Amino acid sequence: RGAHLGGGPGNLTVSLSQRWPDAAVEAWDSSPEMVKAAQERGIDAAVGDVRTWTPKPDTDVVVSNATLQWVPEHAELLVRWARQLAAGSWIAMQVPGNFDAPSHQAVRAVARRAPFANPLRDMPFRDGKVVDTAGGYANRLTDAGCTVDAWETTYVHELSGEHPVLEWITGTALRD
Repeated sequence: RGAHLGGGPGNLTVSLSQRWPDAAVEAWDSSPEMVKAAQERGIDAAVGDVRTWTPKPDTDVVVSNATLQWVPEHAELLVRWARQLAAGSWIAMQVPGNFDAPSHQAVRAVARRAPFANPLRDMPFRDGKVVDTAGGYANRLTDAGCTVDAWETTYVHELSGEHPVLEWITGTALRD
């Protein structure tokens, strides 16, 4: 059994199901619209908050891609899930490491100024870093008794248009 947490419209979930066709793959996302899109693809998806998700006894793979950075206590969740999963289970997770990039620093600076300070008071990374380093996650999970394989990758994106960085971050950091 696999769990895809923060599965969105199901793009990656479909790939997981194709890779392991005999596995039951459940998908969770906090957005009803995303869950509906995943269900339309034939995915067993449900609306839920990853903070309340608990692995079923037969869950042996948990996947979360570009979701946990929106959950302030995600590092503690990883440790909890690692302790709840059976021996030999896997957790595969990815979070972006660009919160110190100039684009995100500018977003934080604007979010601290009027008239944006109050409406953006709950922005997840308003006051600084929300993700750890690959080594930091590895240490937490090793301390929880896991065998860890962790790495960091830098992706190069060619951006074009009049305001390419702004366009890029409106899909993530400036989504609301």
